[in-house]
Amino acid sequence: MEAVEIKKITVSEIEKLQKIGIQTFLETFAEVNSEENMKQYLKDKFSINKLTSELSNPNSEFYFAIRGNEPLGYLKVNFGDAQTELKDKNGLEIERIYVLKEFHGAKIGQLLYNQALQIAKKHNLNYLWLGVWEENHRALNFYKKNGFVEFDKHLFKLGNDEQTDLLMKLTLK
Repeated sequence: MEAVEIKKITVSEIEKLQKIGIQTFLETFAEVNSEENMKQYLKDKFSINKLTSELSNPNSEFYFAIRGNEPLGYLKVNFGDAQTELKDKNGLEIERIYVLKEFHGAKIGQLLYNQALQIAKKHNLNYLWLGVWEENHRALNFYKKNGFVEFDKHLFKLGNDEQTDLLMKLTLK
């Protein structure tokens, strides 16, 4: 079995990113959200234009967990002004860690998380933070296991459905 590598995503790989982004979001949330809300969210957040803009932002970075030429999951982190909230130059936001369902339990998420942690340490940042849906127990358990603690909440809109995200932080210094 080939080893899993973590590789920075470039604009030339945008279609692969779009495909895995849509697939992992559907696998994670389709069962518990309306089809209409899911379609609208995917159209807004995973359009080629939106992804190109995000990939071109110097304060956002995307990484694949890849085996051979196949992405198994991906990570998106944001610095400074690219962050969805806090916008603190001393923190790094993990906006997305998604892994294809067939690879859940294979430590792919941990590899992607470790990449985010290395980035934060390399840039000498004080903390990592993220938002996670309060009903996504798998993700909540993963982040708690990695030392994150809840510090706030915010509303997340998926189409016309308002959901609560828990904001979690891991202090590094």
